[in-house]
Amino acid sequence: MKHFSPKIITWYNQNKRDLPWRNTKDAYLIWLSEIILQQTRVDQGMAYYLKFAEHFPKVKDLAKADNDKVMKLWQGLGYYSRARNLHTTAKTIHTIYKGKFPDSYEDILSLKGVGDYTAAAIASFAFNKPHAVVDGNVYRVLSRVFGIETPIDSSLGKKEFYKLANELIDKKNPGLHNQALMEFGALQCKPANPDCSVCPLNNMCYAFAKKLVADLPIKEKKTKVRNRYFNYMVFRNKGSIAIHKRIAKDIWINLHDFPLIETTKELSEEQLLKSPEWKNMLGKTKYSIKSISTSYKHILSHQKIYARFIEIDCKKSLKTFLPKDLLIIKESEIQNFAVPRLVDLYLEKNK
Repeated sequence: MKHFSPKIITWYNQNKRDLPWRNTKDAYLIWLSEIILQQTRVDQGMAYYLKFAEHFPKVKDLAKADNDKVMKLWQGLGYYSRARNLHTTAKTIHTIYKGKFPDSYEDILSLKGVGDYTAAAIASFAFNKPHAVVDGNVYRVLSRVFGIETPIDSSLGKKEFYKLANELIDKKNPGLHNQALMEFGALQCKPANPDCSVCPLNNMCYAFAKKLVADLPIKEKKTKVRNRYFNYMVFRNKGSIAIHKRIAKDIWINLHDFPLIETTKELSEEQLLKSPEWKNMLGKTKYSIKSISTSYKHILSHQKIYARFIEIDCKKSLKTFLPKDLLIIKESEIQNFAVPRLVDLYLEKNK
């Protein structure tokens, strides 16, 4: 066990990626990178990190930013609660902590949107505090090297892995140790088909010796995925278009999309046009259907969304028959509004 940290740190110094948030001790920028990289690959998150760092170089800049601007910059990254929490926490740091990022693990953990892993990462990377990070990469490395078969998504498993991670951490260089362990899991001890022949830990790895690399780590629960069917109604009249700001507390709160009819299964065009929701929306309005798109598939952790976009040319002003809570804008202005990735894909394809 005593050779574990020195070996991964040596490996890290030889193989690490040059990432901008690794070249700073600014807790704000480190926090920004950690929030963006939650459930996001580095190659995807990099552009977003650079955009946010450019637009909001200091926490006060993010705190004072307009919410719509924050959401627009985040557009396409998904898991939009992260952006909302990011904005809320920036305001907290600006007002409660007078713009200075808190330096204790407990205070960092108290911030909205910050969990054990993120708090440990910021505390160790920015302030060199000895708190072990445990993310998916760390679970994988530890389960394989030390032969832990306790499910990583069980209460017992989380306690066991956190205990081991804190026993292994280099107390003198906790930030370097944590970075090395995470990077080792991302690049060397990969989920599928890692090259164990060149691994510096292969002589002490339980999974390698027992041929269990493909079997570890173990998960106990499987997320139940439900299917949803969205029929977006793209109403147009003389260059105007109708959009809807989502205010319900869901993953897309404060984003904009089109008026929507959601169904439990995919309907034919005839079934959709006969539905009460369609008749209620359009009433006796004269219209023509310009096109119905093919289905767009959007996969989230707990649901699969199948969406199609029905383009509808209307004979009279949209304000005269559509619900008052819809925004009627010039079609060219839609690019100014933050939209879910699903809608963005449609807009990109139909420029």
